[in-house]
Amino acid sequence: MNSLLKKTKDFIFAQQTSILSSTLILSGMMILSRLAGFLRHRILLGNFTKEELDIFLAAFRIPDLVFEILINGALSTTFIPFFIEYQRKEKEQGRIVSSIINVVFIALFAFILLLTLLLPQLIPLITPGFAHDTEKIKQIIYYSRLLLLGQLPFLVLGNFLTGISQAKKSFLLPAIAPLIYNFAIILATLFFAPQVHLLAPVIGVILGALLFFLIQVPVLFFVDFQYQLVITHLNEAYRFFRTAIPRILTIIVAQIDATVDLTLATLMGSGSYTIFYLAQTLQLLPVSIIGMAMGQASLPYLADMYQEGKVKEFKNIIIDSLLNILFFTIPATMFFMITRTPVVRLFYGAAKFDWEGTVLTALALFYFCFSLPLHSIYYFLTRCFYAVFDTRTPFYISLGSILLNATLSIWFTLYLKLPVWALAISFSISMNIQVMVLFYILYKKIDGLDVKRLFSESFRITLAAINTSVLTYFLIRLLDGLILDTSRTLNVFLLLVIAFIFFTSFHLFLCWLFGTKELYIISKMILKAKEYQQKITVLYKGVE
Repeated sequence: MNSLLKKTKDFIFAQQTSILSSTLILSGMMILSRLAGFLRHRILLGNFTKEELDIFLAAFRIPDLVFEILINGALSTTFIPFFIEYQRKEKEQGRIVSSIINVVFIALFAFILLLTLLLPQLIPLITPGFAHDTEKIKQIIYYSRLLLLGQLPFLVLGNFLTGISQAKKSFLLPAIAPLIYNFAIILATLFFAPQVHLLAPVIGVILGALLFFLIQVPVLFFVDFQYQLVITHLNEAYRFFRTAIPRILTIIVAQIDATVDLTLATLMGSGSYTIFYLAQTLQLLPVSIIGMAMGQASLPYLADMYQEGKVKEFKNIIIDSLLNILFFTIPATMFFMITRTPVVRLFYGAAKFDWEGTVLTALALFYFCFSLPLHSIYYFLTRCFYAVFDTRTPFYISLGSILLNATLSIWFTLYLKLPVWALAISFSISMNIQVMVLFYILYKKIDGLDVKRLFSESFRITLAAINTSVLTYFLIRLLDGLILDTSRTLNVFLLLVIAFIFFTSFHLFLCWLFGTKELYIISKMILKAKEYQQKITVLYKGVE
């Protein structure tokens, strides 16, 4: 038994040695987490109408604002380089890091109390389309308070543990936690929706946040870090906040932009925000699995290289990572574009989601896809800046991008009177411009990158994806109606499976034909997967 426990501990808390192995773990768990998220949305759409879900999703807007500011702003990016730096001060690390955690948590508590008191004034401002419905506004305020007080403290503490674990290059346990979070929402909705209606998923969110924190508590016992209930080393805490402020401001501006989308969507009619939200969630599937996973996995390695002065390796890993991201996201973009309607039907085709909602969601997804490759790159590029302790540049660029997005959104919806999918067009335009500017500044900041290799390889990948898309489109047209009756969900699933297998096989063949060098990543991923399979087999035999 002791041997089994040791093997299990070593497997869960194993330190990864490369960005690829770290990304593979994060991507695998993100796939499961995203699939659980889509199952959650399908169950929600099976129990509530899109008009009712407007209430539930609107209630998340302000809690999400706080979450993004503190988690993505102060913890997920700023905290890891600091933790790595303070590892070299072994005697003081516990007190320094604990002081930072405690100061952030106190600031969070004060912020939550303030927002809880201001919700009756804030909610009508951000949901003007619901102003005529007093009961709907009251529900949003009630659910927002529950989410602020019941969810956020556990998510913040859990994400501190995530940061500590990732700083140690251990990614498995933090990757499992979001999966548990989603399953808690699913189970609460299934069991309690008939009795307490929309309160059921809210209860699930709070329970999921608690489990998200508890499942990561063992991190404290296996990463050689001792938490202390102290507030000392205020200079280090101040330095942490000073470094985090530009990143926090970036998130605040981004959340203002998301709030503008909510405000404009509520003015387009009931159910419009749910359509926009569902399309954006689908687009985030490849973005999170590839872009976010690569961004999270790369930060500890990039920070280490920069602090050790390995400039050449730093530059090489940037180009290699960008090409690896594009190798997966460019074909994913093409596939989503040509299969947008069956994809929406598969993930969201529940009883209470009507055909009009399906068509509008598919159109919004199509326009979101134009930014999918560069949106995925965005998360990696920002980590390159954070690794060198530059959080200001991404903020300034993000501010300009978000102002452009908001301007275009208002013009498209209020003046041109376009439907909700116009919000996806404005997002794609602003995101693509933002990433191109970020890349140019990074190029100048680190004295050049191998741009020629980046563009030549990207061209080969794009050419292969376009040719594959044309053939796959005609295959889908042949199958849909003539061979498969796609009025049934099972046949929609079969249609997508056949199209995906054909698309993937032919795309890889063309990449090989065109001499795309990024094909090597497939073989490396297979070898890594076999390595993890062998470790799991050893554990399984130990259990027997």
